[in-house]
Amino acid sequence: MWKNLCDRLIQGLIVTGRLTVTFPDGDAKTYGDGSGVEESLRFHDTKILRQLVLNPELAVGEGYMQGRITIGGDRIEELLKFLILNRKLGKMPIWVRALTRGLFLAKRFLQQNAPAAARQNVAHHYDLSDDLYRVFLDDDMQYSCAYFQRDDMTLEEAQAAKKKHIADKLLLKPGMHVLDIGCGWGGMAITLAKDYGVQVTGVTLSENQLATAQERAKAAGVADRVTFLLKDYRHLEEKFDRIVSVGMFEHVGVPNYSEYFNKIEDLLDADGIALVHTIGRSAPPMAASPWIHKYIFPGGYVPSLSEIAKPLESSGLWQSDIEIWRLHYAKTLRVWRDRFNAAEQELRAQYDDTFLRMFHYYLTACIVSFEDQDQAVYHFQLAKTRDAVPLTRDYLYQSA
Repeated sequence: MWKNLCDRLIQGLIVTGRLTVTFPDGDAKTYGDGSGVEESLRFHDTKILRQLVLNPELAVGEGYMQGRITIGGDRIEELLKFLILNRKLGKMPIWVRALTRGLFLAKRFLQQNAPAAARQNVAHHYDLSDDLYRVFLDDDMQYSCAYFQRDDMTLEEAQAAKKKHIADKLLLKPGMHVLDIGCGWGGMAITLAKDYGVQVTGVTLSENQLATAQERAKAAGVADRVTFLLKDYRHLEEKFDRIVSVGMFEHVGVPNYSEYFNKIEDLLDADGIALVHTIGRSAPPMAASPWIHKYIFPGGYVPSLSEIAKPLESSGLWQSDIEIWRLHYAKTLRVWRDRFNAAEQELRAQYDDTFLRMFHYYLTACIVSFEDQDQAVYHFQLAKTRDAVPLTRDYLYQSA
């Protein structure tokens, strides 16, 4: 039964190109019109067929990481691009479309992200060993999209350019007090304190990142100007001149967007400015990836602009600038994946094959989402007053 249903699913999905599938019983079938790209898959057990029928997106990632699906030539990126192209052209069975619709409708329940749940979700990914992240991130451990002003930039240069671009948008002055919501390993906070002479309070829900950030601030000689706290931003009361939040909004959850922007408005001083850097969709909303939700970012979600607009409009903050970065994150992820793969032998001392395949699949799936789907990075520059920011963007490039 499961083989027949899986065959039906693949027949409806694969419209262009050629996909050769070998089933657990050794039977091989070819799908598509035979033009263009050719890819191949092998399914190793009947259980994976059932999982593919019930939840194909989860099953492909899960089957690959567990070694129950073999991709011809280990062409993960090429296969994912092939499947995305065909999904746009083909048609999933009604039960798969119903599941996708159900996941989309359930997002307000799945993304509640109350403080206790938010801390648990953060720990799932960010409390992995620092040694893992050090093998593929830049020297400053920036775990977010870099800004490639030139194609020949190194990752380190592009991450430094990202921090400068954000700092320029904040219009910092020495002595200002800056809040960093979701401060990670402290790189942004330390850079702002060292290079711009400001005081910074960084908040995180990751105990691992907190400890590393505090050590790094001491080593950089800015421990007197940077304070890191294990605290939910919703529990802060102090006023700040500036607020920055990089790569954290994806973990807020749709039901909490109003609370998030209202809290920024409440925490900003009378002439304050905030900069929110987040992944977003340049397309209508859709359900989160079930594989990413289960294995990488539980509670995470990539919002569409339409989902952000209403709560942002209701916050009372001025949208002083909205900038969209398109392929910068794809370029960032490609460097991360190259570095991760180059460190495979080193990582094997600490992680098994399943984990390594999981992380490689995660980085590859993210590359594809920025190159072949509708994901981008949004910069929301927000202000308490309409004239807190210059009326043109010229100020961002005068010192470039």
